[in-house]
Amino acid sequence: MSLTLWGILLGLTAGLGVLLVLSRLAAIRRTPLETRVLPYVRDLPQVGRVVPMRAASSKQSASAFASVFGPLVQGAAESVERVLGGAASVRRRLERAGIDKTVHEFRIEQVQWGLVGFAGAAVLVGLRLLRDPGSALPGLLVCLLAFASGVLLRENRLTAQVKERERRILAEFPAIAELLALSVAAGESPVAALDRVVRRSHGELSGDLAKVLAEVRTGEPVGSAFDRLAARAGLPLVARFAEGVAVAVERGTPLADVLHAQAADVREAGRRELIEAGARKEVAMMVPVVFLVLPVTIMFAFWPGFVGLSLTTP
Repeated sequence: MSLTLWGILLGLTAGLGVLLVLSRLAAIRRTPLETRVLPYVRDLPQVGRVVPMRAASSKQSASAFASVFGPLVQGAAESVERVLGGAASVRRRLERAGIDKTVHEFRIEQVQWGLVGFAGAAVLVGLRLLRDPGSALPGLLVCLLAFASGVLLRENRLTAQVKERERRILAEFPAIAELLALSVAAGESPVAALDRVVRRSHGELSGDLAKVLAEVRTGEPVGSAFDRLAARAGLPLVARFAEGVAVAVERGTPLADVLHAQAADVREAGRRELIEAGARKEVAMMVPVVFLVLPVTIMFAFWPGFVGLSLTTP
């Protein structure tokens, strides 16, 4: 290994050490409010049990790794937010995917995915530098590209999670709507029917209906709760279902007929999508037939004749 490469490695190690020391000093300087106040109020009479100072500070310093690298990761997450933007879109997709996280927590996950990609690329680039020390700048560009790819890959994964959850909701919707229609037709109120369906079903749509039921039980009107479900739902069918239930409850229209009709619409849409998927697969199936089976068939048909002609030709 050349002296130049040794100098680069030693410089990077020294710089990383100084960066870790400075980040730790910055984290120590920010003393939590509980640490400053609790020593002076522990002797005062309290109603209930006093939370110990160690328990209050344990959440912020869960591990030494989080204490050292936490501020750096949070700063990187804020930088990613400034570069990419679109906090409203990310928040909307988190709600549609059923992920109970804030936008800042999602940005931290993106930084973590980017760091994983950066570490993998750094290992490969380090192995390449052992053979060719002059390719340091292209290796750094590859590492930065791997970091950006990891960040964008987490973004694409969120979109895939949204589509997967919406597909599960569409699969559950006809059964949920039919159960609600049967309960309402049996004489139960919409809230009682909703309670019965939520207690006897499990899935993504039943989880959303459980949130609606919780809002109704806390005093929210049924129509407003279903209107809120329609506002946060990403699927037009679910939004139309929620709006139909809200209108039926407010105006007294027959709810069972509305639910039966919506369940039939969803089944028809699923059948139509299945037929379209079958048509697309039929075209894809022609590729191996044309490029694999047909050439082999032609070769089996014409090869004996070609061999016979070569044998009889002088």
